[in-house]
Amino acid sequence: MNENTFQFSWFRQSAAGFDPLPLAQSLWRADQMHGVAVSGLLARALEHAVRDAGRTGLVPARYHVDLFRPARMDTTTATARIVREGPRLVLLDATVEQDGEVVARAGATFLAPSAAAPGEVWAAPGERPTPPPADLLPPAGEHHVPMFASAAPWSDDFGDHQNAGRHQTWQTAVTIVEGEECTPFQAVASIADATSMVTNWGSAGVEHINTDIDLALCRLPDSTRLGLRALDHVGADGIVVGTAEVFDSTGVVGTATVTALANTRRTVDLSAGVEPRGAV
Repeated sequence: MNENTFQFSWFRQSAAGFDPLPLAQSLWRADQMHGVAVSGLLARALEHAVRDAGRTGLVPARYHVDLFRPARMDTTTATARIVREGPRLVLLDATVEQDGEVVARAGATFLAPSAAAPGEVWAAPGERPTPPPADLLPPAGEHHVPMFASAAPWSDDFGDHQNAGRHQTWQTAVTIVEGEECTPFQAVASIADATSMVTNWGSAGVEHINTDIDLALCRLPDSTRLGLRALDHVGADGIVVGTAEVFDSTGVVGTATVTALANTRRTVDLSAGVEPRGAV
């Protein structure tokens, strides 16, 4: 089969589950999947469980992933179940398994939107992130190499962005399962793993590996094209916490946070412009 038929999907569905495609391979190790693919598969399972329960129109307001075992480039299964259901919320758990062993898990809360409260509340001052200039991007619907901005301006040349500046990225989500349409929730859940890139990429490369993903949304993104911009990076004794704003073409939709461990033995050095497949 021509490799071009699966170059923009993380998985191909089979009778046994989901088979990771070459694009899902991590830069940390050749036999390991990156968190973008794992998170996307978890989000798909959660979304399908909500749909099967007949609960349409809900917002996935909270999404948490624990990446506690390296997911291998092997056949994978993903399941989700409803833990609590009420008029205004659905609470769910999901797992990803390989060879009968859980390698990642997720929890999510889907909420019913309503009229906004009228009172005024403090919000952080300052300008909000915006996408790269339109002339740097392909037409909507076309996939492209992730764009980054840092101490250097927007570009898809990763060598330009190995610096200590404030990082942000703009990406078109890759389809989770070949032959299916990627949804906005699947898009934001998968791209949220790139929070580790924008908050942990510095002058020596990406020297930390994230163990989780936390995503909080006030609304769904307006499409499967969206961005992340670093808000903060704090650390002590090899443990760091990175937080990013999540934004689409019309504004900020929420925040994403990752907790990460120093991983200098396997630093991902992007100074030569090596292109990550979506995340490390």
